[in-house]
Amino acid sequence: MQTKPTHTSLVAVGDSFTEGMSDLLPDGSYRGWADLLAARMAAHTPGFRYANLAVRGKLIGQIVEEQVPLAAAMEADVITLVGGLNDTLRPKCDMGRVRGLLEEAVERLAPSCKQLVLMRSPGRNGPVLERFRPRMEELFACIDDLAARHGAIVVDLYGAASLSDPRMWDVDRLHLTSEGHRRVTEAVWQALGYDPEDVDWHAPMPPSLPPGWVARRTADVRFAHRHLLPWIGRRLTGRSSGDGLPAKRPHLLPWEKPEA
Repeated sequence: MQTKPTHTSLVAVGDSFTEGMSDLLPDGSYRGWADLLAARMAAHTPGFRYANLAVRGKLIGQIVEEQVPLAAAMEADVITLVGGLNDTLRPKCDMGRVRGLLEEAVERLAPSCKQLVLMRSPGRNGPVLERFRPRMEELFACIDDLAARHGAIVVDLYGAASLSDPRMWDVDRLHLTSEGHRRVTEAVWQALGYDPEDVDWHAPMPPSLPPGWVARRTADVRFAHRHLLPWIGRRLTGRSSGDGLPAKRPHLLPWEKPEA
C-alpha cells in the first residue's frame, strides 16, 4: 500500500518562471505555481514551511552563486530547481558552461534535501521557440541525465500539449497565465506523489477559432513595443529585469496565505 507524502518544507530556486510571473495578484505582486504548490502542501501538513528564492531574469550562474548556497543550507524536504532557460535565449550562449553550472547546482542541492525536483520547462508554439529549440532540448537532455544520476524527479512540462498552447501564455509571450501556473502546480503535485486534483492538466486545450489577421498584427505590434524592444534593450546593455530585486520569500518560514 502506497503511503501519502508527508513533506514538511519546500524551497523554490530559479528565475521568473518560479517567481510566478505573470500570475498577478491584486496588490501587484506575483503568485505562481510554487506559491500554489506550497499552499496545497501546507493544507496537508501543519507547520509547513516555504521559501521562494527565485528572481526574474536570473541566469544559471547567478542562481548557482546567489540562491543555491542558501537553499542547500535550509535543508528542506523538497527543493525545486528550474534554471538555464534564460541562458539559452541569449544570442551568445555557451551550452557547455550552462551544463556545468547546472550540474554544480544539482550536486550541491540533491544531498541537502529529501527530494530534488527538476523540470523540462514549457515552451509556447511559435517562431521564437523554433529558433532556440536545439539549445532547449540540449538543456533538457542534461536535466534528464542529472536526475538519473542524483535521484531527482523530472517534471516534463515541455511535453505537455496544454502548455504549448498560446492561450496559456501572457501577452509578453514569455510567461504563463494564471491557468498555466495552476497546471504546473498540478504537474509537480502529482510528481511528488500526491493524489491528482486534475488528471487532465496536460491534455490539449479545446479548439477555438483563431484570431483574424488584423487582430494578430495588432497583437504583434503591441507585443513588440511593450515587451520585445525593452527585452532587446536589456540584452544589449547587459541589464536584467531582476537587477536589484530581492527574493519574494527569502526565509524558510511557516506558510502564510498572501493577502487577497
